[in-house]
Amino acid sequence: MLIASYNPKQNGDILIVVLDETTGEQNVEYKDDVVIMSDKDSGKILGYNFLNASHILPNLSNMNGQIKLTSNDVDLLNSFLKKQSLSANIELDNDPKFVVGYVNKISEHPKSDHLKITETTVDNGKTLQIVSGSPNMQADIKVVVAKVGAMMPDGLIIWPGELKGEKSNGMICSGRELHLPNAPQKPGALILPDNYEVGTKFDFDKAATLFDK
Repeated sequence: MLIASYNPKQNGDILIVVLDETTGEQNVEYKDDVVIMSDKDSGKILGYNFLNASHILPNLSNMNGQIKLTSNDVDLLNSFLKKQSLSANIELDNDPKFVVGYVNKISEHPKSDHLKITETTVDNGKTLQIVSGSPNMQADIKVVVAKVGAMMPDGLIIWPGELKGEKSNGMICSGRELHLPNAPQKPGALILPDNYEVGTKFDFDKAATLFDK
C-alpha cells in the first residue's frame, strides 16, 4: 500500500506517506527531515512524514492533495531514507483504488434495518463483501468501489472494517462522496450506465458529465 498527500497551505512543505493502517499505539521518531511512524508492538513502519519535501521531489511545488507517486519519486524518497541510515521500504503501488464494480447480490444485515451486505465484483474478477447503507442499494447494478487503500476526495482513507459485526472491505460510493460535479447532495450509491466496464479503473474525468443537466 502507498498513499501520499501534500497540502502546503495547511501543513507546510511536508509530504505524508502512508504504508499501512494504524490499529494500535504507535512510535514516532524524528530523524533530521523525516518523521517515522511505526507500530509500537511489532515495530512495523506505518508511514513517513518528509519535511522540506519539495527539496526531495521538486515537482511537488505545483501539487496539492493526494499525490500519485511515480517510480522515480519512490526511488528518490528511498534514496533520501538511505542517506538518513533508514530502511528504504517504500514500494510503488499501481493497483487502481477506484474501480467499476458489479453488485451480484445483497442480503439484509442481521443487526440493522438500513444496512445491506453486498457481494460485489471488482477488478480481476475478485468479489468483495461490502456493507452499504445506501438507500438505493440493489443487486445487478454497476457501481464505483473505493477499495481498501483508497483515499477519498475529502481525505478519508478506506481500511478493512466491520459495520455492526459484519466485515466490509471497501466502500460503494455516491456521486457526492466522489465530489463529482452537480452530484445530488444526498445519500445513495452512484449507479453507473451500462457503458462502464466492470473491473476497469474508474475514470473521474469521464464521470464529470454524469450529472450534467
